[in-house]
Amino acid sequence: MRISCFLVSVLASIGATFAAPDRSPLAPDAIVDLRTPGGVGMVNGQWRYTDAVITEVDHRVAGADNKPSGLAVRTHDVSPHAGSVEFDDAGWEEVDPTGLERRRSTGRLAFGWYRLNITIPERVGTLNTAGASVYFEIVVDDYAEVWVDGRLPQVLGQSGGALVRGWNSPNRVLLTDHAKPGQRIQVAVFCANGPLSEPPANYIWIRSATLDFYRPGRAVGAVPVSTEVTRVDPAIDVIILPGTQAERLADGFSFVEGPVWASVESGYLLFSDPNRNVIHRWSPDGEVSIYRTKSGYTGTDIGEYHQPGSNGLAIDPEGRLTICEHGNRRVTRLEHNGTLTVLADRHNGKRLNSPNDLVYRSDGTLYFTDPPFGLPRAFADPSKELEFSGVYCLYNGTLRLVGTDMTGPNGLALSPDEKHLYVDNWDEKRKVVMRYDVAPDGSLSNGAVFFDMTGAPGEEALDGLKVDAHGNVYVSGPGGVWIISAAGAHLGTLVLPELPANFAWGDADGRTLYMTARTGLYRILLGVPGSRR
Repeated sequence: MRISCFLVSVLASIGATFAAPDRSPLAPDAIVDLRTPGGVGMVNGQWRYTDAVITEVDHRVAGADNKPSGLAVRTHDVSPHAGSVEFDDAGWEEVDPTGLERRRSTGRLAFGWYRLNITIPERVGTLNTAGASVYFEIVVDDYAEVWVDGRLPQVLGQSGGALVRGWNSPNRVLLTDHAKPGQRIQVAVFCANGPLSEPPANYIWIRSATLDFYRPGRAVGAVPVSTEVTRVDPAIDVIILPGTQAERLADGFSFVEGPVWASVESGYLLFSDPNRNVIHRWSPDGEVSIYRTKSGYTGTDIGEYHQPGSNGLAIDPEGRLTICEHGNRRVTRLEHNGTLTVLADRHNGKRLNSPNDLVYRSDGTLYFTDPPFGLPRAFADPSKELEFSGVYCLYNGTLRLVGTDMTGPNGLALSPDEKHLYVDNWDEKRKVVMRYDVAPDGSLSNGAVFFDMTGAPGEEALDGLKVDAHGNVYVSGPGGVWIISAAGAHLGTLVLPELPANFAWGDADGRTLYMTARTGLYRILLGVPGSRR
């Protein structure tokens, strides 16, 4: 749409200002339409299709281990399994891209496969593709699963991406976040007619299929935000390079906490919303989904709680998610098969307060803090059974109380060499970070104040805490994120539009600090990597 010079002059004459609309954070820099000969030709591709059928196969019922170790049984499978890169689809129907909307399959309860090999071109329009992020987006009538180079990632609670998003909803999958011209990528799309419980008379077909390109360094859905750095020591410039700007990745939450990067391979972030009793999942394609609902409490009196849900999250050395459950007053571990293991819920027969945050040592030793902030009336709650707020250690299956010297122990982290444990205190009258020596058996000794910010202006006490690979300590404190050297010197403070509650190191190189900040999720790229502890 064009706006005439006359209209602009009229607007100016009445004090109005005309400006081009802001670019959507989700809008790509270039698009290749894979439903056109030109688009498919640009990526040197060829669509192929075949029906899939349900077959009978041998299997076993679930045994005591919840695995297929019981009695033999006949069940069902799908044929062919065409997700692998090596699968030979030469005998399949070649599909002209203009014919993707033609109805295929037998209809009713029907399944099918589309496959497409993609070669990254040097340019798409004016965009040089080297280093770009490339997303494959497809809308199948009715459901789809997308394999990329023989992989179908499966994440608890995932909606979309490689897995079914919904009825006639788009599947959007990251093919590469650092494209190389000439790079070949194999995509296989498994399709199902639906709804499955009421098979319709229609068929399988493709409504839309594109490649979306984003220039190098541009994050999908990320919005730059006001970023201030109070520089106390010049050494802060090594950590936060001058001119670095933080980004908001998502917002609209009630109060988010406890982020953790799931794994370098998986590449997604989990974080808690304790007010809403859920764990969210954020993926680099900008999608936010519910990873786990009712994450901290299922009691009938949940209406009495302000923060009944999960808080701190951590990944153990075997890749399992560990959860601080506020309302259930326990620490649990989510096993790979989906079952939940209670790791700690009582000390000397008395119920814990409301486990808040946690960290694993590399040998699997677990530390966690246990203030009463998750109880409906906190310190004054009548259901509170312990007279103190503790720091605990779970070592070789035995739970031990290792600290009671703070009224509100909150965030905690291990030093890179695991010789020290840092714990901060949520107490407006004593805003301190403590440091303890850590013994091989997990016990703590020589507790001393590492840093005291009680005199800092502001009502906020201390919340989340993390340590980077150089030993610098990051604390959510009055006014922002305080960065303190391993020697205990205040280097500077990072100030965002919202005060972060907690942090997690993420991305492949570990240099990105993710921050849960009240209603929003933020991140900033730093000059030093974080400690994954």
